[in-house]
Parts: sequence; C-alpha cells; structure tokens
Amino acid sequence: MKHHRKHSITIITSTLLSIFSCASNAVEPDNIEHLSIFGSTNALNTVPGSAHLIDNQALEKFDYSDIMRTLTAIPGVYVIEEDGYGLRPNIGMRGTSQNRSEKVTIMEDGILAAPATYAAPSAYYFPTAGRMEQVEVLKGTSSALYGPRTTGGVVNLLSRKIPTADLAGQVKLQYGQDGFAKLHAYVGGSGERVSSVFEVYRYQADGFKNIQHSDRETGFLKNDILAKVKINSDSSAKYYQEFEIKVKYSDEDSDETYMGITANDFDTSPYTRYSASQFDNMSTEHKQLQLNHRIDLSSTLTLSSSVYYNDFHRNWYKTNKVGGDSLSSGGIENAAQFDQNPTTNGLDFEVKANNRDYLSQGIQTFLYADLGNHQVTTGIRYHKDEMDRFQWVDDYLIDQAYQVTQTSAGVPGTDSNRIDDAEALAIFIQDDITLGDFVFKTGLRFEEMSISRSDWGKSDSARTNTPSYKNNDVNVIIPSLAMTYQINKNLLLMGGVQKGFAPPAPGNEDAENEESINYEFGLRYNQDKNHIEALAFYSDYENMHGNCTASQGCDDDNIGNQYNAGEVKVKGLEFKVGTIYSIANISIPVDLTYTYTSTEFMNDFTSNLDTWGDVNKGDELPYVPENQLQLSAGLEGEKWSSNVIIRYLDEMAINPQKSDTIDARTLVDLSLKYNLADNQNLSLNLDNLLDEEYVSTKTHGSIMVGKPRTLILGYSYSF
Repeated sequence: MKHHRKHSITIITSTLLSIFSCASNAVEPDNIEHLSIFGSTNALNTVPGSAHLIDNQALEKFDYSDIMRTLTAIPGVYVIEEDGYGLRPNIGMRGTSQNRSEKVTIMEDGILAAPATYAAPSAYYFPTAGRMEQVEVLKGTSSALYGPRTTGGVVNLLSRKIPTADLAGQVKLQYGQDGFAKLHAYVGGSGERVSSVFEVYRYQADGFKNIQHSDRETGFLKNDILAKVKINSDSSAKYYQEFEIKVKYSDEDSDETYMGITANDFDTSPYTRYSASQFDNMSTEHKQLQLNHRIDLSSTLTLSSSVYYNDFHRNWYKTNKVGGDSLSSGGIENAAQFDQNPTTNGLDFEVKANNRDYLSQGIQTFLYADLGNHQVTTGIRYHKDEMDRFQWVDDYLIDQAYQVTQTSAGVPGTDSNRIDDAEALAIFIQDDITLGDFVFKTGLRFEEMSISRSDWGKSDSARTNTPSYKNNDVNVIIPSLAMTYQINKNLLLMGGVQKGFAPPAPGNEDAENEESINYEFGLRYNQDKNHIEALAFYSDYENMHGNCTASQGCDDDNIGNQYNAGEVKVKGLEFKVGTIYSIANISIPVDLTYTYTSTEFMNDFTSNLDTWGDVNKGDELPYVPENQLQLSAGLEGEKWSSNVIIRYLDEMAINPQKSDTIDARTLVDLSLKYNLADNQNLSLNLDNLLDEEYVSTKTHGSIMVGKPRTLILGYSYSF
C-alpha cells in the first residue's frame, strides 16, 4: 500500500518539433551541459578546490560495479564496505559520516539521486555505478551550487550519452567466482533531429557467505534499464535547443543482512552467517523520469532546465532481535551460541519488514552567462520529497533440529507507521571573476525548507486518526569564496572558505542545524603527463549532527533521533600525484593518492547513537582513518594492458572511546586486458588478489567481513 501524494507529468510531444524550429547559429554540443558539474568547456585544472573527474577510460580499466572501489582513487573520500558488492555504499568526505552517504550530495546527471534527500538522506538506494560513463567529485569551497548538504562534497554520476554515430553499441559479458555474472549492453545513434540510446545492465552473484544449517542463498540480482530520446533543432535555427527524455527502471533482490558474526567466528569461519538471518532479504524497485531542456539564447547566454520524478519502493525484511535482544545488545551472541549448541527450547527471533516508499520530484533551472571577465551561473530549484514507513514484525522459532516455524505474523503498519516529508526552495548564484592571473569564485546559496513528520503510531495501522505532527522550518544562507592564482602555465595556487550546512532531521523540532566553516588551501601542478595536487583542509563545526539509524545499530526506541555533538574540529591533507612513463612501445601510468585526517570532539555529551555513545572532549570521530593511501600502476602495450591497485587503510576506532578498533589492511586488485580485434577484447579481474581476510565494519556489535578473492572473466564487443 502506498500513501504518496503523486503528481503526473504530461508531455505534449506533438508540439516539440515546431518549438525547435526557431532559428540558431550555435554549434550543437554532444550533451546537455548542465547535467555535468564541470561541463565540456570548463578547464578542470583551474577549479579552485578539490575537483576530480574519473572518465570512461579510467572506469574501463577495472570495470567495477562497486562505486566504493572506484572512489578510493579520490583523496579525501572515505568508504565503509558492508555487503562486499557495493549494493549499499557508505561514502564520506573530509570527516563527514559515511553512514548511507547521508552527508554527501549524490547526483545522477545533475539531479539529486537519493530517494528523499531532505526527509530521509540515509536511504538504501544508490544509482547503478557500473553503467555510468563518468564520475565527477567536487569537494570544498567551490561547491556552493549544490546542496542541501555543503560540508563534504558532491558526487555526480553521468549516465551514458547518446552516441553521435548513426548506429553504435556494445555488449559486455562477465562471469566469475561465487556465481558472479554481468550483462551490460547498449545501442543507440543520432539522426539529424532525433537521437536515442537504450541500455541494459544486469548483474548478480550467489554470494560469498554460507548460512549455517540452511540451504538459502546469500547473493543478489539487480537489473537496471535506461532509455534516452533527444530532439534538437537543426543547424539553421536561430536559437539552438535540445529536449531530452530520460526514463530509467531498476530493481533488486538481495539476501543481505545486518547480522555480522562474533570475533571467534571471524577467526575460524569468517564467511559464515547465522541461521537466524536466513530470511533476510532486500527487495527494491526504482522508477525515474527526467526531462531536460537547453536553449542557447545567444552566444553568451544559455538556459538549461530539468524536471524530475523518482519513485522508489523497498522492503528490507531482516532479523531485528534474537532471543529477545537487539543485534547490538546481545542478539548476535544469542544467534552464535544457538548455532553451536542448540537448546531444547529452540531460539526465537523477530524479523522486521522495513517497508518504505519514497517520492522525490522537482524542477531546477540554470542560467549561464559568459560576460568576459565574469562567468556567472544563477539557478533555482523547487524540490519535494517524502518517505512513507509502513512496517511490521513477524516472529519465528528455530527448534533443536534447526527447523523454522513462524509463530506470529505482523499486521502492516503496526510497527513504524509514519510519513516524513520535505519541501524546499533553493536559489543560488556563482560568479567566476578573472582579474589578471587571479580568478575569484564567489558563491551564495539560499535555501528555504520545511521538514515534517506525521506519525500514526503502532496502534493505528489504518491511519484513521489524526497523527502526531512535528515540523521544522529552516532558512539558511550559505556563502562561499574561493580563488586561484596562476603562478605560471603549469602551477596554480588555490584556496577558499565556505559555510557548511546540513538540515535537521524530521521529528526533531528542537534539533539545531549542522553548521561549520570550511577552509582549504593548496596547489595544482600540470605539465605534459605529470600532475600533482596537494590540499590542506580544515572544517570548524559549530554543531555536528549524529543521526540514529538502524544501519548504525540504534535500538528501535532511538531510531530517528538526532544528536547534536556541538563543536568538532576536522583537519587533514589530500595529496594526489601521477605520471606516465614510456619504455619502447610500453606506457607505464603511475598514480598515488594519499589522505591524512585528524578529528576531535570539543564537548562532553551523551547520546544513544551506537557509533558515538558517551563522548568526552578530545575523543575522535569513529570510522575515520588517520591515513589512507592508494597506489595504482599499469603496463600498457599496443594490444594488451595490465593494471594493479594497492589500497592501504589505517586502523580505525569504531567509537570515540576506542573500546574496539578495526585493524589496518592492505588490499590488492589486478586487471588484465587483451584486444582480440579493434572492437573485441578479453579481460581478467582479480579483486582482493592476495585473498586478505579483513573486517569491513563492526556495526551492531558484530563483524561484517570483506569480500574474499574473486576472479572475473570478461568479453566485450563494440560496433
């Protein structure tokens, strides 16, 4: 049952060609420009801050389906693995929380990608990274155009552009260990006035874990289908225009769990799961419609607009309590003990249907003006989103012979039963001012938002009574100033200051905004095949939020609470250097990425947040490694290539009290490719080449283990 306030969008296609018949002398671009952060005309190396583009060539080297393995190439980005396949990414930047990427602005084609960015930022959805052509990452003081969260940074995933040829396409097939398989195919082409592309991405695995005393799988199956149609004016038009329709559908069925294992079981059988987790399953369905329009009003003025609609349903049916205890308060131990020594009374456990529906929709417009020494971007976005929680709990009993019986069935709406919604208006302006060798990037963002919660409680599953209602109205002005100084044609100095902001969560009328002042300073050097970027950053939080979610191990009574940590200091260094050597006909690309981070709470406070608890002044933020490093190197011949990535992650505390830590680890990935012909190639990938057994996270008081060595063979054909 869905309770969304749905709005239909009607497109009158019969008038499109007549609209586009107005006249232009502009040259047709290969993509609608406002979908990209950097665009095709901006020089990436002049951006005054940490700006990185992972292009299609770089993505093809390892052809990851896991966005977290891709983003480790970017300094200042932290990831926490969870399921081993990247189905539920946890991404943070410059000390922000990684939990469900809640403090990072995630976009696809310039549009907010989270199912409910304002009402429920820590949702279990992430765009299918494996089908993307490019990944843009922007951090720091030059990101004022993007919100509502402005402290960490922005990840913009760019989907496949429509091919410029009359007809073009590609088919990729992969097969690997643990039943991993992938089909990725697209076909498309461009005519004089109409162009289109159709893409299918399907991948799956049986999983690398085994459930004790059960024959159930631990794998997943995910489908993603994309279609785009573009209509453009002809070369004789007065005002060049493009209109693009993007339609996307995806679904997922994954047997994933929050239940980790004990330290003893990690030492003896790390890839096991307890029998109490055998019904854990996530099912999702995502639908997206995006309409993009661009018109070149003159040679110096361009107007770009997008209308978007996202509908996302998910139900994570997962074990919530075992033997009467929550997972973070003894439930894991109860499950482990029973699997080892079953009792005559059996073991009871409850499985919660975390059933939710999300809606996200809006319209945004950008106006780009090239005024010589001023490059001005102004924009406005009106956005609405909501999360509808309509959940229940089922009870089960495992007997001494490990046979499972359902003892009671829950009624939908008798557990969490509420709607969180948000309405937001954002207005922003950015001006790049060139004065000789100086460029000043000034930005100002205004957001007006209303975030509310309507809660019917557990006794009104029909929602017949008036719900309790809480509301937060927030207005915020976010200024930023960044600058560059071109010392010479190769060396650039850069720095800036920006206000960081995150809105309060629904249901917390007394919660304060998360606010900080963020600074950065550094240099960028580019000469031929050599590049260096070094940046120091400092985030001075007046108040930091901690959001209590099930994914962080919070008990039912505290889920949804938001805690104010007050003052927090985060500082660090980001460093990236790369070059390409040549020996005979062999190229040797080498790239090194390093991040140093130091964090400190400046107050004493108490919270029920599992990853914080009782904090004392001087404690450090959990799950933020002090040092992380990645070295990538390759050998590339005329018809073959080999690439290796070595990742080092420092020891991490799982809470500020440092009562437990996750050991440092070094992981190695290897990729080999051979071109059978100009349009065909073979590939061999080895993830975790050295088969390192490692702990990825310890939420819920238990261990989640990383993916073991996985061999994947691939074949691709292009036309």
